[in-house]
Amino acid sequence: MNTKYDEILKIYTQKLKYFHYAERTIEIYIHYTKQFLKSVDKYHQHLVSSDFSNYLINYKFSSISQQNQIINAIKFLYEKILDKKYNKVDFQRPRKEKRLPQIISHEHIISSISKITNIKHRAIISLTYSTGMRVSEICNLKISDIDSNRMIITIRQAEGRKDRIAPLSQGILELLRSYFRKYKPEKYLFNGQFELRYSHKSCNEIVKKYLGKDFHMHQLRHSFATYLLEHGTDLRYIQALLGHSSSKTTEIYTHVSTGYLNKVALPI
Repeated sequence: MNTKYDEILKIYTQKLKYFHYAERTIEIYIHYTKQFLKSVDKYHQHLVSSDFSNYLINYKFSSISQQNQIINAIKFLYEKILDKKYNKVDFQRPRKEKRLPQIISHEHIISSISKITNIKHRAIISLTYSTGMRVSEICNLKISDIDSNRMIITIRQAEGRKDRIAPLSQGILELLRSYFRKYKPEKYLFNGQFELRYSHKSCNEIVKKYLGKDFHMHQLRHSFATYLLEHGTDLRYIQALLGHSSSKTTEIYTHVSTGYLNKVALPI
């Protein structure tokens, strides 16, 4: 049965796709917008600015990251869908948290990988650590993106709607070939149990299973960057491999690199 917000959610989704938002962003925005509409319980024609203001003021945010996502989702509805010209709602975002990236030691990752008997899980974790790819990039990776002749992986339309390439090691290529022979994936390199693509949630679950319950996929990306830095790779190359638009984003890894810290001459 249709709900009073089905129509506006359909338009909302179409508009996000029109502006080429990433699939994961679309999922998040729809989730929080649906939450808002359910809470207000009005047809979109009857929504007023105070509905938006009161919702944001009274929402119990779990983190600054979540707060930003909810504000962005609802602001998109307010401005792009409902076309409200006069901004009577405070969509000001909180100051961004400045946290150092959390890494996993190289020794722990390699030791953990060596004990994984499920070749699909082993391939996902190994490929992520070897290339520094984001979880969304791993899930979206197609078989055709693997070029064994040039020994590169093409990461298509990643964050910022840009393509980039990553080097493919011989060891990872052999692992992926063994995985392919056993699982015979279609189109996407890693298929889910019921979907053509492996899910973000499943990726994080296997990291927790094999590396530890406090770890997640993105830490493999941080660990990749830190490993390269500590082994003498130029920051500019690391920036390109990670797909960072600004070198300042990549420079944060100098703050967690023990190799850099060990070069500091302490006064006492």
